[in-house]
Amino acid sequence: MPGYGDSAIAAVGYPGLLAAGGGTSPLPIASITKIITALVVLQKEPLSVNEQGPGILFTAADEAIRASYKARGGDVYPIKVGATLTERQVLTIALVPSANNYARALADWAYGSEANFLVVANAWLKTNGLTSTTLTDSIGLNPQNTSTPTDLIALGRLALANPVIAQLVTIKSITLPVVGTVSNTNQLLGVEGIDGIKTGTLTQASLLFTSRLTLGGTVITLIGVVLDGPNHPTIDAAIRTLVGQARAGFHLVRVAAKGQAFATYTTKWGTRASAVAARSVSLVVWGGTPVTERTVARTLTTASKSTTVGTASFTAGVNSAAVPLQLARPLSGPGGLWRLEHPGILL
Repeated sequence: MPGYGDSAIAAVGYPGLLAAGGGTSPLPIASITKIITALVVLQKEPLSVNEQGPGILFTAADEAIRASYKARGGDVYPIKVGATLTERQVLTIALVPSANNYARALADWAYGSEANFLVVANAWLKTNGLTSTTLTDSIGLNPQNTSTPTDLIALGRLALANPVIAQLVTIKSITLPVVGTVSNTNQLLGVEGIDGIKTGTLTQASLLFTSRLTLGGTVITLIGVVLDGPNHPTIDAAIRTLVGQARAGFHLVRVAAKGQAFATYTTKWGTRASAVAARSVSLVVWGGTPVTERTVARTLTTASKSTTVGTASFTAGVNSAAVPLQLARPLSGPGGLWRLEHPGILL
């Protein structure tokens, strides 16, 4: 983990954190705030993945807000008084180039004012269990917008669960009305499988990120965060190392090979047949998580070759797999001589 700030990394579907570093006190989250703003706006004004949504009219009040944020050193993008952009376009400008004035326009449009938005947003945080997160504005320009790595990992899960946000945060660049071509502030997109989520920049640099890898057909989604780093190039290098190590910690383990014996039948008349795996099976395992195995096979006296007789099941943490067991050879009945020599044994 980085030797500065606070950080954590987790995997969707896996309990808790894979690793954490630094402290647990809330730190400024800067423009990561805009993910919360987008989720709270979409709660009131939902969009489908390919929907543009209603129009948002920009007024002189929006121009005044833009000028105010620019004077405070915030990232702003041009507006055109009297122009109308769709909800999706405004969301895109707020999240991709991290335009403060467009994020504020969303909050004002959906809730009437930033004050109204903040009431709803802080209630939304509590409802979703993000009790260590505090918002004082809709954009993150105020350093009193703070959170913890644990809360931000949970926020990342919520962002990925929203198909609109999950799609928008992957955009590297896009051309839109009024603002022209804009580029994503996340310079790690496409590196080490990273495909989101949001940068944050005040006096320090932060990044809430996600990375995906595929092992044997299983997609693993990592979510991580670094808060309060010295600058983006420094934390980007640390995140590349962190993600690379986390990805290397997942293994595809062969837990059963086709034809591998998991049980053996032996009859009183001496016939033997193994119950073997019908196919090879692998299981995704994190780190040194132990793999447990359980075999269940039904009672038999006779059966033909390839009869399914049971199952071998495997578990490693949250992952599991199973394989049918089949007879490798026939389990035949006793011959006439054996019957004659053992007349008292019921078959």
